[in-house]
Amino acid sequence: MGKATAFLEYPRVNPVKRAPGERIRDWNEIRQGQGARISAKQAARCMNCGVPFCHGGVLLNGMVSGCPAHNLIPEWNELVFQGQWKEAYQRLIRTNPFPEFTGRVCPAPCEGACTAGHIMEPVTINSLEYEIIERAFAEGWVKTSSVSPTGKRVAVVGSGPAGLSAAYYLNTVGHEVTVYERSDRAGGLLMYGIPSMKLDKGVVQRRINLMAASGIRFVLNTEIGSDIMAQELVDHYDAVVLCGGATRPRRLEVEGNRLKGVHYAVDFLAATTRSLLDSNLEDGNYINARGKNVLVIGGGDTGTDCVAVSIRHGCKSVSQLEIMPPPPPQRDIRANPWPEWPHRLRIDYGQEEAICLYGQDPRNYLVSATRLEGNESDEVQAVHTVEVTWVEDEQKRLVPREVSGSEKIWPADLVILAMGFVGPEDVIPDELGLQRDHRGNVKARYGVFATNVEKVFAAGDMRRGPSLVIWAIQEGKLAAREVDKYLRGQSLIK
Repeated sequence: MGKATAFLEYPRVNPVKRAPGERIRDWNEIRQGQGARISAKQAARCMNCGVPFCHGGVLLNGMVSGCPAHNLIPEWNELVFQGQWKEAYQRLIRTNPFPEFTGRVCPAPCEGACTAGHIMEPVTINSLEYEIIERAFAEGWVKTSSVSPTGKRVAVVGSGPAGLSAAYYLNTVGHEVTVYERSDRAGGLLMYGIPSMKLDKGVVQRRINLMAASGIRFVLNTEIGSDIMAQELVDHYDAVVLCGGATRPRRLEVEGNRLKGVHYAVDFLAATTRSLLDSNLEDGNYINARGKNVLVIGGGDTGTDCVAVSIRHGCKSVSQLEIMPPPPPQRDIRANPWPEWPHRLRIDYGQEEAICLYGQDPRNYLVSATRLEGNESDEVQAVHTVEVTWVEDEQKRLVPREVSGSEKIWPADLVILAMGFVGPEDVIPDELGLQRDHRGNVKARYGVFATNVEKVFAAGDMRRGPSLVIWAIQEGKLAAREVDKYLRGQSLIK
């Protein structure tokens, strides 16, 4: 590396975020750029470790360690340190076509596996990725692609990260690609599942426009299995890639779960973003939290997003319930050693904003909802809960046990269910007779991606279940390679 001792000389400098009291007044991105000087010093901290675990993308104890896309991280870190930004960009996109997305929303398993992080703070890999791609766009280095057509036609169902990735790579080798999206805008969860303050929708549309200019056709407001039958795609295209995601939300199986004012997180978030884009929320076509006591059931990134969106609506209060115990304040190196993803308590942006506004962290751990109470109009007005403890059952599995006398009633005018997703919807798999795995995902072996139906492939969350954006991007790429092999006998996609 250019400065072998930099990881000892320069401390980690985290990405700068706008102050909570300022950012809750708007929907603009909370993250700010660091600039070339700070970026060069942060890149210099990459320590020439010999074995770059940040490349890994392996599963350790059920969590990914290192980058699933196998990004060439030390290489573009060195180029940033040397001021060779265009070369850094070229190295970055060899493995990741959409670093503007992952640089904003990826939890950075690469940083969890960083060798410097074994003894001190890891390199700011995610931040450097963001800086490289934004500079590339500013300098005009991001271009449309144009290659000789192969005459082969491929349909991609779904325009989330897996679908966009598959379409991007198939297009780069000359196939004619049509992407079908049931929503009114392309982007899938990138457009409607992640709030604008984390991922500005202009950033998503910027990439969609580039892809369209490269010859990829986007067909919007068209649901496969309803507006067009899935078999029709199979009959009219040389290959079909299913990237419909894992969009069935997990239900809350308690009394009162169908009361008015109880909504899934995906509906709450999507409606807000759509109204924001259509009319700056003036059309009122969204689930409004203004003046309400909001209760978010579930943690994770989605729960945090619901907290942040509720605050921007102007809610009266917001609380989160989480059935799991809180992570430890510091990493337990015996139970959670490097290079596993570091499991420790973090305060995300939504919690920061709630603390700023209400003076306390909205999260409440080891709490389970037992009943939702409504008024005479069947509108939710309270959530009944009980505290739980986790114990082993006869099969040595950890299960929650209620704590006697811990019952509590939470006032709630709006309940948002952010408990994750359980798999893909049934319409397309049922129509085509696709095999499913034990979790209901479309069955297609990793690395092959072919289903049991001729010329039909599956990738992303629809195949692997709910996962990270970077996993979806990588699966889209690898599925595109297998489709290319299927169509031509070999592939130029590496």
